[in-house]
Amino acid sequence: MTLPLMIFAAGKGTRMAPLTDTTPKPLIKVGGQTLLDRALDLGQEAGVDRIVLNTHHLGGQIRDHVAGRDVLVSDEADRLLETGGGLRKALPLLGDGPVITMNPDVIWTGANPIRALLDAWDDSMDALLMLVPLPQAHGRHGGGDFSLGPDSHLIRKGDLVYGGAQIIRPDRLAEIPDDAFSLNRLWDLLIGAKRAYGVVHSGEWCDVGRPDCIPLAEGLLDD
Repeated sequence: MTLPLMIFAAGKGTRMAPLTDTTPKPLIKVGGQTLLDRALDLGQEAGVDRIVLNTHHLGGQIRDHVAGRDVLVSDEADRLLETGGGLRKALPLLGDGPVITMNPDVIWTGANPIRALLDAWDDSMDALLMLVPLPQAHGRHGGGDFSLGPDSHLIRKGDLVYGGAQIIRPDRLAEIPDDAFSLNRLWDLLIGAKRAYGVVHSGEWCDVGRPDCIPLAEGLLDD
């Protein structure tokens, strides 16, 4: 099974300043490779059939960077739409069915998270989130986001961190009237209907949201 992949590359990268004053966060290098290229490689290794990314902050640099790769771009130059609005704007490029989404500003070790999501996906699901236990979530500030109930149903609050990768059906985006909004709004709808699930990543994970997280992530890659 394969699905299209949406990479969220439009954020301003405020926490990564001053590096992001001149470079968009997806083009920050970790271990000699940009975060965006690492995300693209994970998608291609998992056999996704189409890759779309959105752009806003310093978007021209990102478009130039992917010019030689088979990637479609959803331009948010006029207004940053957040994850929910960005996904909805990109749907004409992604199609009507389930979509894989990924945040590029994280590092994964172990199994390919996209492949693991595809292996665990079931057509009865509306969302399947990749989760990381707090002890394996490096660079994380604060507690967890979720726990898992019976049959791996997603429950708000717990010691599992959302890792920034998921499969989600975009159908119910139409119920949210705002142009710019977080996918958290859609998750709330799906969790309430017991249509959202989670799967736990078996390896290590690092949030690369701040400059001090770069050496932390590189240390994981060196292990």
